[in-house]
Amino acid sequence: MSLIDNIKESAVFITSKVNNIPKKAVILGSGLHTLVENAVAEQIISYADIPHFKSSTAPGHKGEMIFGKINDEEVILLNGRLHYYEGYSMKETVYPIRVLAMLGVETLVVTNATGGINNSFDVGDLMLITDHIKLCSDNPLRGENLDFFGPRFNDMTNAYDIGLREIAKTSAKNIGINLKTGVYAYMSGPCFETPAEIKMLSILGADCVGMSSVAEVICANHCGMKVLGISCITNMAAGITGNEISAEEVNETGEKVKEKFINLIKEILNNI
Repeated sequence: MSLIDNIKESAVFITSKVNNIPKKAVILGSGLHTLVENAVAEQIISYADIPHFKSSTAPGHKGEMIFGKINDEEVILLNGRLHYYEGYSMKETVYPIRVLAMLGVETLVVTNATGGINNSFDVGDLMLITDHIKLCSDNPLRGENLDFFGPRFNDMTNAYDIGLREIAKTSAKNIGINLKTGVYAYMSGPCFETPAEIKMLSILGADCVGMSSVAEVICANHCGMKVLGISCITNMAAGITGNEISAEEVNETGEKVKEKFINLIKEILNNI
């Protein structure tokens, strides 16, 4: 079977289990899964049960697709994502995005845990992604183009939709959150970056660094989705404070900021 056939089979399986497919989806990053607790789940499907889906192996990424509502807004929550550092190819990491597009999803919100590079940021800040820098040479669109979804050469000028960014800024202001803005740098991981790498990224104009999201954003844009990105600064990047970095710190910060994060995503979904 071709990749398109596989994607269609995955989508058909999901539609056989779910009565209504929302037009909005949110991918939950490391330590940010607590949004699930605020959703009214109508259907939960494990990635392991969906034909051709890969399993999420990263700590804290449960690997399930939740169909339901947050407040009165219908939404799909991807509780866990696939990372390049897990050993998956770029194409495999964005397979869920292709399936979402096949299901008719129009708006994608990507969230992630990141290391802060901008010295004006504090641990626990939320940052609106305005653009990204990808230093990894691999690309999820490499190889045969899937014309069904988009063109061979797709534009990335407005990868993070300007209209959605304005909604996010207004939403944050409405509920009293000081939402930072900045550029997200993608590094493949799984090791944290060196101080020299962080210095390089700072010179290039990055405000934070993480190990996910960018491939998803590229693919979603190729599929014609509108994309919004929100980063949680869970630690300061290597060399910024001199402190060592751990995965435990990432999860601890996610727990501390969960109320702020949940309230922001709720407000954004209400206003989209």
